[in-house]
Amino acid sequence: MKQASKKVPVRVEGRDLVLTNLTKALYPETGFTKAEVIDYYSRIAPVLLPHLRGRPLTVKRYPDGADGMFFFEKNAPPHTPDWVRTVTLPAPGSTKDRETIDFAVVDDLPTLVYYANLAALELHVPQWRVSADGEALPPDTLVFDLDPGPPATIVECCRVALMLREVLDAEGLTALPKTSGNKGMQLYAGWDCREEPSAYAKRLAQLLERRHPDQVVSVMAKKARPGKVFIDWSQNNPAKTTVAPYSLRAARLPTVSTPLLWAEVEDCGRPEDLVFTATDVLARVGEHGDLFRRA
Repeated sequence: MKQASKKVPVRVEGRDLVLTNLTKALYPETGFTKAEVIDYYSRIAPVLLPHLRGRPLTVKRYPDGADGMFFFEKNAPPHTPDWVRTVTLPAPGSTKDRETIDFAVVDDLPTLVYYANLAALELHVPQWRVSADGEALPPDTLVFDLDPGPPATIVECCRVALMLREVLDAEGLTALPKTSGNKGMQLYAGWDCREEPSAYAKRLAQLLERRHPDQVVSVMAKKARPGKVFIDWSQNNPAKTTVAPYSLRAARLPTVSTPLLWAEVEDCGRPEDLVFTATDVLARVGEHGDLFRRA
């Protein structure tokens, strides 16, 4: 007979939650438990929440741990507490033929803890926010997802990131780098809606591909990517999401999508140089604060 999970009632900023399966190892190789996942998200919340607030949430849930089956979840679960903010938005092209989706919006710590307790290891958000009334606002962020085609690694991504930083700087945009928490990295910049963001990002990706055809590719075809870095400009499509800064990733280790110093990008010589776990990131925030905070 399956043993019933122990339920632990807690109160978080005035909200009542019930936590379950706290001793379950969600990262089996390291023994990193659900309790540690919840603890990480609770402690990183001061720098994470500003990047989640107002953005419709998509999660990847791993109820059996990072090496088990997972599922994407956009629609807020039926048992979502009524104090969790939700917004109903159109769902064009929904794989489940839904006309709308009721997205959760993580505006506060109780909501973040609620999702951590659901084994939502990964938090993904779009490049736009919603208004106080739940209406979609214009995009405020431009993102370039740098994906290395083996044998290229994040080392090659860093070289391309430096090229892209130079181009963005010439365009009057300040780029901020972070790891993906897996094999690649992303560059973000504040967006002023000077044109359609996907078209703009695609144009810059193609520019770098023309300048550095041996290092950069701007097309998604796998056959074009070995040994090069794919600049994925399509993440700026309003229907797409990107892993949030400070989100855990479901990997062998409890790695995190980690904001970087540009000096770290410049000095990266080995993939291991830019692998950061939850423990590492908490220490980095203690030292540097939020490296992804815009001036």
